[in-house]
Amino acid sequence: MIDIAQIDPAKLHEFSAEQLRELTRELLARSERDGREIGWRDAKIDKLTFEIAQLKRMKFDRSSEQLSAEQRALFDEAVDGDIAAIDEQLAALQGTLPPKSENEKKTPKRRPLPDRLPRRDVHHEPEDTTCGCGEAMKRIGEEVSEKLDYTPGVFTVERHVRGKWCCAGCRTLVQAPVPAAVIDKGIPTAGLLAHVLVAKHADHLPLYRQEAIFGRAGLAIPRATLGAWVGQCGVRLEPVAQALKAELLRCQVLHADETPVAVLAPGKGKTQRAYLWAYAAARSEPIKAVVYDFAPGRSGEYARAFLGHEPERQERDQRPWTGLLVCDDFSGYKALFGLGVTEVGCMAHARRKFVELHTANKSSIAGAALQLIGELYQVERDINGLADAGKRLAQRRSRSAPVAKALHEWLIAHRAKVPGGTATAKAIDYSLNRWAALTRYLDDPRLPIDNNHDEQQIRPWATGRKNWLFAGTLAAGKRAAVITSLIQSAKLNGHDPYAYLKDVLHRLPTQRASEIGQLLPHRWTPRP
Repeated sequence: MIDIAQIDPAKLHEFSAEQLRELTRELLARSERDGREIGWRDAKIDKLTFEIAQLKRMKFDRSSEQLSAEQRALFDEAVDGDIAAIDEQLAALQGTLPPKSENEKKTPKRRPLPDRLPRRDVHHEPEDTTCGCGEAMKRIGEEVSEKLDYTPGVFTVERHVRGKWCCAGCRTLVQAPVPAAVIDKGIPTAGLLAHVLVAKHADHLPLYRQEAIFGRAGLAIPRATLGAWVGQCGVRLEPVAQALKAELLRCQVLHADETPVAVLAPGKGKTQRAYLWAYAAARSEPIKAVVYDFAPGRSGEYARAFLGHEPERQERDQRPWTGLLVCDDFSGYKALFGLGVTEVGCMAHARRKFVELHTANKSSIAGAALQLIGELYQVERDINGLADAGKRLAQRRSRSAPVAKALHEWLIAHRAKVPGGTATAKAIDYSLNRWAALTRYLDDPRLPIDNNHDEQQIRPWATGRKNWLFAGTLAAGKRAAVITSLIQSAKLNGHDPYAYLKDVLHRLPTQRASEIGQLLPHRWTPRP
């Protein structure tokens, strides 16, 4: 293959006929590739431009007046985030386009930060102040840019001072480059952005409440600005979340669960139901991670797509995941079990059926079942601290297996005594129909007895629903899933999510794509 970049046009006459034909083929192939890339980019730009026009129309449409004041605030902050996220994607796509003309509308000039805020200087000077001609440079001035930082309750201003150095001999001017930032030319530091993200997605504070809190600290940042920051951070953090997902899908044992989340239907003043899917690595896996997937429905197609079993919807180069999936009896997972995925049942769900029965009428049958299931859980509590997988397996086979056998026989015997369709029959049938999946953990020390670990990862969303009531848009839900995946995974690894996100947002602009894995929560270590 001819390297076109190394060809000197002045020497083309020295090429043989065969070399010229090969060069022509290579040029045609490159032209075709470039044409496809340009076509894809233009189509993507058109799509995003259309979406941003729709969002702006939704925001200012008269039908949005049907929302209450609180609903309007939540909807506005979601749309502001969506618009900023699309702007960020458009900026990346348009990076290779010709620069805008001077006649085009320019970005409004930002107001200076208040003089009353305390300031801290951060100096940036060239590493070498000796000119190429050998003469020492002199400092002739400086440029100062200000960024807004925040620690709980206190705003400060970082003054980035970049000295100008000039060589008196050859008039060469040298200046340290502008420090890279996750929001290019923006005023927030990584610390302020991390605080906003953690407050919104871990402490469940909507942006309109944060606006009021910041106002009490001395500077009321408009919620539209906060929403734009969240949208931009969501786009920039997505590669980290995708890398986390790729590592999660290398695990052999995963938990899966889903919970409903309300999404506002624009123009109707009502909400519609979407679903948050949570996929977590089992405790026996070498990594601690959870990845959330926000989807418009509860259909099994979303689980299949996440795990790579829907070719038209899976991520590029993603291989179908085939492992052991701990889940409940939801029908959406059923199709996976014919595609190489092995079902692992949740004993907590089986137990829950009998708890409901016993609570309703103090059923003696339910009490007996709960007694036997309690013995299975006692074994799990006893072996919880055992690091040796062989010892855990031996305990399950010697202690749990006889109890499970007795429970199975008891279920079969009592099912014959109760009429079909009753609550007791349904509780027994749930366990009998899934018996192989429910007892699979007895022969594999990697498997848990239930899906409680994943249900604990969904709990933050259940808590958040009480505060933010609904997701403003589907895009906002997907963005929240990206950010919360990183926050919750940081918590699982024992990290302070604020410290983690602050460092990641600081390093992300200069982090190589090939080294993005270093920013994952299970690999991250605090810098001194």
